[in-house]
Amino acid sequence: METVRTKRNFIAGLCVLAFVCAAAAGAFVLTRDDATASGTPEFTGSTVSNDRATGPSGLPIPRYVSLKTNRVNVRRGPSTAHQVIWVFARQGLPVEIIAEYEHWRRVRDSEGEEGWVYHSLLTGRRTGLVAPWRPRETMPLLEGPEDAADTVAMVETGVVGRIVGCTGQWCEFEVNGFSGWLPQELLWGVYPNERIE
Repeated sequence: METVRTKRNFIAGLCVLAFVCAAAAGAFVLTRDDATASGTPEFTGSTVSNDRATGPSGLPIPRYVSLKTNRVNVRRGPSTAHQVIWVFARQGLPVEIIAEYEHWRRVRDSEGEEGWVYHSLLTGRRTGLVAPWRPRETMPLLEGPEDAADTVAMVETGVVGRIVGCTGQWCEFEVNGFSGWLPQELLWGVYPNERIE
């Protein structure tokens, strides 16, 4: 008999290392645990260059959403009669909706695993996962959308934060009280060339 496993991806337990630039005193390091996006559910409008199909909900498929709670059951099929195959345990984690059936959504995570989640456990609030394909690295969170911009903070790969907006090349990203810009290609949870306002 298969047991339910808790899915935290390889990222659970990673921290944010934030290096805050201080003009006179130099930089200091702030460490925080389990960076997640929080807040009320909201729909964020976005545009992508390629056409996407529309699901029964009237929304595009595929599309990115995030987990509304810290415990989200993922099932083999679109009903409570289907077995729970794992449990997401991280609020705000981005997932991709790839299919819809009535009130159920088939989702894919950053590792490519798929399963069915009840729609009320998801929110349209956009979040991003920092470069999960580059474990144990840090990325500069920049003051503006250009390589020459000053560094606001350093974030570890695998950190989850809120996507404020994207230009198609850069995304404004908030995590643990810090706000800055990352190249769009370094975030899982946003499509290439997608614009988010």
